[in-house]
Amino acid sequence: MVNVYTCQNGLRIVYEHVPYVRSISVGIWVGAGSRFELPEENGITHFIEHMLFKGTATRSARQIAEEFDRIGGELNAFTTKENTCYYAKVLDHHGKLAIDILADMFFNSVFEKSELEKERQVVLEEILMSEDAPDDDIHERLWRVMYPNDSLGLPILGTKETLQTFNRELILTYMEKHYYPKNVVVSLAGNISKELLLHIESLFGQFEPSEKAVPMQLTDPAFHSGRFIKERDVEQSHLAMSYPGISVKDSDYYSFIALNNIIGGNMSSRLFQEVREEKGLAYTIYSYPSCYMDVGAITIYGSTNNQQLSLLHETILGAIEKIKTEGVTPKELENGKEQLKASFLLNMESMTNRMTRNGKNELIFGRHLPVDEILQKIDGISLDSVQKLIGKIFSVEPAVAIIGQDVQNYQRKMVNA
Repeated sequence: MVNVYTCQNGLRIVYEHVPYVRSISVGIWVGAGSRFELPEENGITHFIEHMLFKGTATRSARQIAEEFDRIGGELNAFTTKENTCYYAKVLDHHGKLAIDILADMFFNSVFEKSELEKERQVVLEEILMSEDAPDDDIHERLWRVMYPNDSLGLPILGTKETLQTFNRELILTYMEKHYYPKNVVVSLAGNISKELLLHIESLFGQFEPSEKAVPMQLTDPAFHSGRFIKERDVEQSHLAMSYPGISVKDSDYYSFIALNNIIGGNMSSRLFQEVREEKGLAYTIYSYPSCYMDVGAITIYGSTNNQQLSLLHETILGAIEKIKTEGVTPKELENGKEQLKASFLLNMESMTNRMTRNGKNELIFGRHLPVDEILQKIDGISLDSVQKLIGKIFSVEPAVAIIGQDVQNYQRKMVNA
């Protein structure tokens, strides 16, 4: 059972007691992501995530790492377009130490100038690594095509130019705007004691908001069709294309996830079977959903040798056209439902997955559906709901990104076709 306790300052503590495990996963969730950055701030949310590991008033970066390694724990963080999470997984008897270190990082990071310069170089290497990998770079380019006029289309890592402007003052100003009690959730799952919960309240209940705090504002960005073409001397051409999807709050959310599974979400999907198994066009071919608080997308990605790019693209478009005209079969839908239920229930066996699910649900929805109710929603997916989604999603031209050799020539063929 998921429980929620709201501190007097508005910060929420979400906890799920699982007495039969010997571990605890805890995460500090912040409603701060790259889509809430100003253009000149692009990448600062992710940079702050890095900097919270670089030393506090009482612990150096090395000491933070050594303390977790000593107890065999895991300490990490990630930034998305809508939130940031700092999390740890430890044995249950090390729960208090894990919380103490996370709280120290969260409240007492010093952002020393020398550490800022070192981490700036680390993030720059991360950006360069992403740009060097076409299968990473293409997805970033695709989002810029989809949302050219909104921060949702900007890279989470930021750019080389914005990265150079980040300093301690900018970091503290950004945190004052976005790191405030009502925008923070502490989520726990595992063998949690009452004493640990009281300790968390003592640490986070004193958190006071800044006068500069700003409420989260969604922009409801408009999807754009378009193309990005990048010439690169590579053995394979990379193709990614997106259609507008739905938000995570949409009543058809589970129908959308099931539809993605049917299209390209697993080994029995239409794209995997036709592109890889039947035609041997690609080793990697898949689709994935992206669902945010107000908008979403379904993206298809594949890579093939440069000479087969046209055939790969035509095959994908043909599969989309077929699903538009013929819909999905009852068997595909039933299989999709079972896959969804299995994925959901198997994920529940991980305390980190439970912590993540509960933290996101509290931050986004402020509520938690019982497991049986979620399974009922999945069982309730109908052919009609999926068919309506197909008509809605694939009624517009997709956004397309291509990286490969001689793709400018391919672009000319597309334009003249």
